[in-house]
Amino acid sequence: MNRKTLVLPAVIGLLAPVLAACGSSDGTGSGGDAIVVGTTDRFTASKDAPAPVDPAYAYDVGTWNILRQTVQTLLSYPRGDGDPQPDAAQSCEFTDTGNERYVCTLRQGLEFSNGDPITAADVKYSIDRSMAINSDSGVAGLLSTVDTIETKGDREVIFHLKTADATFPFKLSTPVAGIINPDDYAKNKLRDGWDVDASGPYTMKAEVNSDNEMTKAVFTKNPHYKGLLTVKNDKAEIESFSSAAAMGKALEKGDIDVMTRSMTPEQIQKLSDDTNGDINLVEMAGLEIRYLGFNTDAATVKNKAVRQAIAQIVNRGQLVSEVYGSEADPLFSMVPASVTGHSNSFFNKYGDPSVSKAKSILSAANINNPVKLTLHYTTDHYGSATKKEFQVLAKQLNDSGLFDVTTKGTPWATFRPNEIKGDYDVYGMGWFPDFPDADNYIAPFLDKDNTLGSPYDNVKIRSTLIPESRREADRLNAAKSLTDIQDIIAQDVPLIPLWQGKQYIAARDDITGAEWAINSSSTLQLWELGRGVS
Repeated sequence: MNRKTLVLPAVIGLLAPVLAACGSSDGTGSGGDAIVVGTTDRFTASKDAPAPVDPAYAYDVGTWNILRQTVQTLLSYPRGDGDPQPDAAQSCEFTDTGNERYVCTLRQGLEFSNGDPITAADVKYSIDRSMAINSDSGVAGLLSTVDTIETKGDREVIFHLKTADATFPFKLSTPVAGIINPDDYAKNKLRDGWDVDASGPYTMKAEVNSDNEMTKAVFTKNPHYKGLLTVKNDKAEIESFSSAAAMGKALEKGDIDVMTRSMTPEQIQKLSDDTNGDINLVEMAGLEIRYLGFNTDAATVKNKAVRQAIAQIVNRGQLVSEVYGSEADPLFSMVPASVTGHSNSFFNKYGDPSVSKAKSILSAANINNPVKLTLHYTTDHYGSATKKEFQVLAKQLNDSGLFDVTTKGTPWATFRPNEIKGDYDVYGMGWFPDFPDADNYIAPFLDKDNTLGSPYDNVKIRSTLIPESRREADRLNAAKSLTDIQDIIAQDVPLIPLWQGKQYIAARDDITGAEWAINSSSTLQLWELGRGVS
């Protein structure tokens, strides 16, 4: 068949099915060889991060995509996004008008992958454990509104919240709230290594090299799984590549069946232009963002005038055009443009890039220039284009004459622990949402025990505005609080949003279900993939 680019609708919850390959129409090809999915995500266990796939620690898109396949949650996302639906649970609901008491009843006959029965006590153990360990990854912050958990019999779990939290069902759908087997996970200690014992749609076996990097994750359909999802293959694999170029060659040769993040802009353009190949490119709605973060206690950027001057100079349009082309859009808020509650706060505050305005900001604060800074970025976590992105950012700042900027790239296994420890004054990060709500682009960075380890503390945001927004079950009614938060971020500049990206999958012609294999939150859904007849 002629290769074609398929574009899925951008409206969350309204993704319509689109035929993505010439395979069988039901997409249930469950036999045959494993479906192999390539990624440039790197999976490393290190001294600083020895437990990369423990649900109480994991907090990046790569490791979460391992856990999404293996660890079951009370709620999960249906095909096409929308609100989370019962998975391990038979039903879940708020039982009060204040959104502070949430009750879930488990499905009957739930079992771990080894056949052990799952009870409400196991759910309580799993979530209590994540909160008690409170790892330095910051993932336990997703459960910050939980006060106590109680059980009633073997099937009922009752969550008592400290404050109203209309986003709580979304949080219960994330791996930090995953149900793990208490026999295999100590109560107060992370589980080192690569083993996962839970009740998700697959079991997983890791292939690891001498550097303790997981090079391949092999997923086998779990016969004990009972839940929302329909598994359309018996076996799937995630293979990690050192570069997008190596991943692309493997797809062309047929060594892998599907290619996911992160493809280069050049690869995407080539696949889009090709009309005669046997590889399909699927473009879909994306909620990924990139941003600059600041250690606001560091001497170089402690004065917010320095951060404001950077915000005044950064030219997002030029950055996106030179590095990502049509694969990204400039972003003027930490909340993406397609999410309810978005406000263009940085544009409203700074307008178009202006060196003269930036100079005035520094002069008013009696800051001598050029200001010397190093922009830190990760070399292997967000794709090879990240290096060029930071070169463009550095050039914009240096060309202003107000800054003397160098860049430094570091592998993720070192970069992430260093960032959490506060070793970097200025650093680049990406964010793939835990769930598609504005709260998840604010609280993880600005609330207490945030994922960045950021020292920035705005009392109004933490004590008033975030709790205010969480009281609103209708998220439109939270817009005022959310806008106020975004305006404060633009004023204080603990973070600078840069761009919002689209997401893509490339799949060979005999693979079905590629159009459903990633949702808007960048969750990889291997269970949707099948092998058809070309």
